[in-house]
Amino acid sequence: MKAAMYYGKEDIRIEDIAEPQIRPGTVKIAPAFNGICGSDLHLFHDGPIPPAPSSDEAHPISGETLPVVLGHEFSGTVEEVGEGVEGVSVGDSVVVEPLMVDGTCPACRKGKYNLCEKMGFIGISGLGGGLSEHIVVEQRWVHPVGDMPLDQAALIEPLAVAVHAVKHSGAESGGIAVVGGAGPIGLLVAAVLKAKGLSTIVSEVSHARREKALSSGVADIVVDPVNEDLAAAVREYTAGAGADVAFDAAGVQVVVNQLLEVLGAGGRLEVVAIHTKPVELDLAAQLTMQDRSLGSSVGYAHDHADAIELVRSGKVDLAPFITSKIVVADIIEQGFHRLIENKEEEVKVLVSMA
Repeated sequence: MKAAMYYGKEDIRIEDIAEPQIRPGTVKIAPAFNGICGSDLHLFHDGPIPPAPSSDEAHPISGETLPVVLGHEFSGTVEEVGEGVEGVSVGDSVVVEPLMVDGTCPACRKGKYNLCEKMGFIGISGLGGGLSEHIVVEQRWVHPVGDMPLDQAALIEPLAVAVHAVKHSGAESGGIAVVGGAGPIGLLVAAVLKAKGLSTIVSEVSHARREKALSSGVADIVVDPVNEDLAAAVREYTAGAGADVAFDAAGVQVVVNQLLEVLGAGGRLEVVAIHTKPVELDLAAQLTMQDRSLGSSVGYAHDHADAIELVRSGKVDLAPFITSKIVVADIIEQGFHRLIENKEEEVKVLVSMA
């Protein structure tokens, strides 16, 4: 079968590989659409970083070294079910929670498997991936999506990240939230907040992304923090009270500072972005003296069902966030290069095998 194989920095090859075989307790899926995310961009432009294996060192769970099949944000159709599988049938539209965990570490035993000590991802660390004609996955990671369009279903994985972050923050209906950064995760965080009944203020330097936040309905107001005073805009919107919660979806020091400034007394900053550099904080001034809290979240655990329900109930519309669809033969030029060169216009690029 055909698959997109990741060999390392700027090296993805479409190759023929062995067909995966069904096993007891597994489901065989024909992937339909696969989203390109920030992790994929890092792998392509910077080379393998954990949890991706290297060409010499295998991932501890998959046992695979490079190359591996690429793609972890994907939807598809069930082709075959293994012995003992229940609740999933041939022909079902599904998404995959693309995790590999050991199930025995302290985090896994607590049910926090997103923090597994040996964490890996299908489509990054091995065990197949969404950029292939077929994949076989353990049933526990397969989630039926009903009649949800398969292109929108490919966004359930990043939506689950947003669901997890909003849950972790403790955001409550009726509150006011500020989201710093309107990339894919920031927009989806805003979408979940709106679905939960909060008012949302989105801060973003890109005009195109601010327009997407407004046109998609996930922002009540948008602010350009370069040319506008975000803190003043939040004070005006909240009659001086400040925001109840803020989400860092940008991953830079200046945004953290801006978001802490807009929080009201007792507010919370939830960090969703992955920071690649240390952040300096004045704990007394920015947190302690205002009785504020700082938290962060990563990935998802037990969140896919809630993400699927938000879409199926109509509370979240994923269609506006799909900005391009391409075929796998064009993944480098129209996918990875385009997302860097045209990142202000693109939100989610979906890739299909044909």
